[in-house]
Order: sequence, then structure tokens, then C-alpha cells
Amino acid sequence: RANHRAYLGFMWAHPGKQLLFMGQEFAQGAEWSEKHGPEWWLLADDYHSAADHRGMRDLVRDLNTVYRDAPALWQRDTDPGGFQWSMCDAADDNVFAFVRYAEDGTPLLAVSNFSPVVREDYRLWAPEQVPAWQEALNTDAVRYGGSGVPVGDAGKLCPEDGKLRLTLPPLSTVWLTPAR
Repeated sequence: RANHRAYLGFMWAHPGKQLLFMGQEFAQGAEWSEKHGPEWWLLADDYHSAADHRGMRDLVRDLNTVYRDAPALWQRDTDPGGFQWSMCDAADDNVFAFVRYAEDGTPLLAVSNFSPVVREDYRLWAPEQVPAWQEALNTDAVRYGGSGVPVGDAGKLCPEDGKLRLTLPPLSTVWLTPAR
């Protein structure tokens, strides 16, 4: 499920609109069928993997909530000025990072680690106008069924020499917003 969670976080943050097929919001394994509809029984308390499926459902709920509350993710969806790569040349690491900007310039930094390796002390560019960042969403959170690897010390992440240093959880997408 980690790959699925990481991809959903990437897709929600990337410019364009999101598309889920019936059942993907709770990690239904089988293809949806109009004959019997979504496999809601996967969420039942007596199903052995229900916690995994409920974690996916909760992630989709939280993705939608943060998306709604973060104009950077939707205000400038079709405007090239609303998107900027932070890291697009880390193929060996399987890492993508980009910044989305709201109309007022407020950024959201999305970082995806599509490898099963924890990336400690990872450095990437972040907009200079933000003195500190905080985690808005982490697809690797325990409540979603992830490993719970922390991105940084509790609280704020502060850039040093124009670079943000953080820990990238395995198979995850992390969203960072300016700290309040």
C-alpha cells in the first residue's frame, strides 16, 4: 500500500485534476465491477486487513481536506507560474520535489520518495522567502498504515544555505507548508 499512498500524495499535489477509479479510495485490489460495486467489506472490522484499507480511506480524506485548505494546490493549476521544480534530477534516488504557488505567492513544497529507502539528511532547494517549513501531510504516517518515519525534528524545518534538510520516509510523499 505504500506505493499507492505515495502516488496519491504525488497526484494530489501535481498540477491537473485527480482521478480515482471506484474502490481506489480504500485500496480495493480487484477491478471495479458494475455487477457488485465497490468491495466495501474490505473496511469491515472482521476483515483481517481492514486497518490497511481504513488507512487508505483516511489518507484520501486528509488529502482532500488539505487540498481544499491549501490554495497553492488548485488556484494556479493551469498557470505555469504556479509550479516550480525543486528537484527533478534525482533519478538515482527516485525523488521528485516541486513547489506549488497560490495566487498570493504562498508556497506548498511536495516531496516524493519513490524508493523503499529512508533518505536521511536529504537536501533540496526551497523558496528563500520561507524561513521555516512545517509538515502538512505525510503519506508514511502510522495512521495511514505507514512506517511513521519522521521528516525532521518535531516542529519547524529551517533552510540552511538555501537548502532544506530533511529525512524522506520510504515510499512516501510529504507536503510542507510555511510554518506559522
